[in-house]
Amino acid sequence: MLDMQRRLSNSFYAVASLPATAMGFALCIQISALSWLLSTKYHLDIHEIGIVWAAGPLAGILGQVIIGFISDKTWFWGGRRRPFILIGGVLAALSVFLLPRIEVVADLLGIGNLLVVAVIIALTLDLSINIGFNPTRSIIADVTPDGEARTRGYTWMQTISGFWGVMAYLIGAFIDNYTLISVGVVLVLVFSILPTLLIEEPRELAPSTQGVIAASATDWGQLWRLWTAHAFTWFGVQAMFVYIISFIQQHVVAPGATVEQAAAQSGHVIAISFAVMNVVGFLLPALVLAPLVTRFGRVRTQAACIGIMALAYFAIALFARSPGALYVLMGVVGIGWAAVVSLPFAIMSEKVDKSRMGYFMGLFNLSVVLPQLATTVVGFVLTTTPDKRVLFLICGGCLAVSSVLWLLVRENKTMPAVLPTLAASHSS
Repeated sequence: MLDMQRRLSNSFYAVASLPATAMGFALCIQISALSWLLSTKYHLDIHEIGIVWAAGPLAGILGQVIIGFISDKTWFWGGRRRPFILIGGVLAALSVFLLPRIEVVADLLGIGNLLVVAVIIALTLDLSINIGFNPTRSIIADVTPDGEARTRGYTWMQTISGFWGVMAYLIGAFIDNYTLISVGVVLVLVFSILPTLLIEEPRELAPSTQGVIAASATDWGQLWRLWTAHAFTWFGVQAMFVYIISFIQQHVVAPGATVEQAAAQSGHVIAISFAVMNVVGFLLPALVLAPLVTRFGRVRTQAACIGIMALAYFAIALFARSPGALYVLMGVVGIGWAAVVSLPFAIMSEKVDKSRMGYFMGLFNLSVVLPQLATTVVGFVLTTTPDKRVLFLICGGCLAVSSVLWLLVRENKTMPAVLPTLAASHSS
C-alpha cells in the first residue's frame, strides 16, 4: 500500500476514495430511507419530518468547521484525519443501524415521544457524517500535490463514491430500504476503518508542483467568489432534492391514479431519477471531466457544466411530462452534478493555507448548508403557486447565476517548466 501511495497509482486513489464513499453511502441511506421510515413506520406528520431533517444543515454548520479546525491541529492514532474518520464511521454505522429501531431506543431511554428520539438519532447520524466527511476530503489534499494529481484524487473520489451512491438508490428502489440499511451498516464500517488504517498520513505538507512545500497564503478574495458561486449552485440543487416530489406528482404521475398509486409511482420515479443522475455523476469525473480540465481548466469546465445543468432544469420545466422524459433530462442534470461534487474541492484546495485544509474544508461546507437552510423559501413559494414547474425555473435561474459567477474565479496556472516532471511522476 505504501508503494502505491508513493507512486500515486490508480489503486491508491481508489483506496483513498473509500472513506468518503462510506460517508456518502450513509448520506444516501438518509435521503432514501429517513422520510419513508418516519412517515410509514412511525406515522409522523410532514411538519414533524421537516423538524427531523432540519438537524442536518445545523449539524453541518457546527460539525464540519469545528472538526476541520481540530483535525488540522491534532495528531493521534497515527494521523490528523484518521481519528475523526474512524470515530465518524463507527457512529454513522451505529446511527444507520438504529434508524428502523427508533421505538427500541425510545423504550431503552424511557422517552415516550418518538419525535424526540428520531431527532436524536438523525442528529447523531448527521453529526457523525459531518465528523467524517470533512477529514475524508481533507486527507486526499494531504497526500497529493497541487495540480493534476489532486484533481485526479477528487475525481476518483467522486467516481467511487458515486458508483456506491447509485447502488444505494437502486437497492432502495428495487429491493427495499430495510435491505439498504443492512448493507449500509456493513459497508460504512468496512470502508471507514480498513482504508483509513492503510493510508499513511504525512507529518509534513504535501509538496506543490514546484517540488517545495506549499505556500501558506490564503486568497480570501478568490475564496469569497468561489463560495458565492457554489452557494447559488447548492440552492438550486437542494431545492430540487427536497421539492421535486411536488413537480412529479403534478406533471409526471399518470392522471387518474389513486392516492396510494400516486405515492408509490412518485417514490419509484424519484429513486430512478436520482439513480440516473448519479450514474452520470460518477462516470463523468474520471472519464470526461479530467480530459476537459486538462484542456480548458477546472474553472471553465465547472462553469460550463453548471450552465448545462441550468438548461436541463429549464427543459424539465417545459418538456418533462412522463417518467422517460424526466429520466433523460435528469441524465443531463448529472453533467452538472458530476462537476459539483468533484471540481470545487480541487479548485478551493489550491487557494488556501495548506496547513489549515480541514478548517477551510469546513468553511467551504457553509456554502452548501446555508443554501440548504434557505431553500425553505422555495417551499413557501410552491404552496402558493398552482403550477409546480416554477420549482425548476427558480432552480435553473440560480444555476445560471452560478455559472456566470464561476467565471469570476481565477484559474491557478501551472508553470510550463514543471510539466515534464509532473508527467514523469505519473508514468512511473
